[in-house]
Amino acid sequence: MLKGKVAVITGATSGIGAATARRLAAAGAQVALLGRGEARGKALEAELGAGKAAFFRCDVTDQASCKAAIDAVVARLGKIDVLVNGAGVFFYGTVTQATDQEWRDTMSTNVDGVFHMSRIVVPLMIKGGGGTIVNVASDWGLVGGTRALAYCASKGAVVQMTRCMALDHVGQGIRVNAVCPGETNTPMLIGEYAAKGMTPEEGFADSATATPIGRVAQPEEVAEAIYFLASDASSYINGVALPLDGGNTAA
Repeated sequence: MLKGKVAVITGATSGIGAATARRLAAAGAQVALLGRGEARGKALEAELGAGKAAFFRCDVTDQASCKAAIDAVVARLGKIDVLVNGAGVFFYGTVTQATDQEWRDTMSTNVDGVFHMSRIVVPLMIKGGGGTIVNVASDWGLVGGTRALAYCASKGAVVQMTRCMALDHVGQGIRVNAVCPGETNTPMLIGEYAAKGMTPEEGFADSATATPIGRVAQPEEVAEAIYFLASDASSYINGVALPLDGGNTAA
């Protein structure tokens, strides 16, 4: 359980982030929902209920926005015990197809976002006696993927950042781990299918044939793993990049 804990989740307004917010709130945490989509954030805040969740607008690519959001969280909720770095974007493209802007947007969200938030939150966790950080990477941060150069590079960076932070801060009572989901039923995945010219139904069928377990993941399944790594149930786990990919990286 996370009763009495305060959890900050970036990318909290949809997909894995929203599922994680629901799971951590159900475990007793007060959840700070960080994201750019104010309407979605306020709706999720209302769904989870007063006292359990609060939305704070934040653009993780902007360090000043991150600082303002965290200052607001601490002013309202008093502390931060858990940080889930969940904000992310995806663009299809090989090294010759990816545009400069797509590369920059991918790195600024997927990598800089983790850096900005962690750099701000870690000192607060040290001051508070410790905490847990869970970064949302990808199975494509562990193995290569076709037509996904920028995304794979960014998620590989997240995996390495996780390992480094885990070693740097474990002596200060902070554990840092990552989840590495495979294809998960989120708006991002639906967008990937659209980029391939597929309907969601066609995409799900195609992904099922390529995955040993025979289906894509549901965001709630990823959220369950995030909850485990954020909680004391994983108290001896540090620096892990946990594949949640139906067996993709086993081959």
